[in-house]
Amino acid sequence: MEQNETGCQAPLLCVNNCGFFGTTSTMNMCSKCYKDSVLKQEQAKLAASSIQSIVNGSSSSSVVLTTAKAHAATSDIVVVAPPQAPATLPPPAEKIVEEVKEGPKRCGTCNKRVGLTGFTCRCGSILCSVHRYSDKHDCQFDYHSAAQEAIAKANPVVKAEKIEKI
Repeated sequence: MEQNETGCQAPLLCVNNCGFFGTTSTMNMCSKCYKDSVLKQEQAKLAASSIQSIVNGSSSSSVVLTTAKAHAATSDIVVVAPPQAPATLPPPAEKIVEEVKEGPKRCGTCNKRVGLTGFTCRCGSILCSVHRYSDKHDCQFDYHSAAQEAIAKANPVVKAEKIEKI
């Protein structure tokens, strides 16, 4: 009798029996189970549409993206299909050749293998820990003029305007 007078209902447990309470707006499921069910439905729709596009032979990735954007307003997860690359482009072979040519790194002075511990000098050579200093490997880089240029660049000359005499 009291329930009818106040209009309150007893809390309902989740339909999936996970232990949390559900609401009528989420089909008597808790928020986690509801999100999971919505996600499964979206994935099923996307899979069905992608299968249809493959069967039809048309590249309708824009259709998949628009359906994903439409469902993005209702859920937190967005599934984006990767764009299909044209089959006529060959893989870039130049990059593969450049990586293979590099080989093991060696010191410019003693030809010792340095690997990842090599030091790169400002003159452009890779050096070991013994020859990393400029006085140890006959460095051709002019540190003095480079430092002067850096200071001049960091601190531009400020000239005050001439004061007119009265």
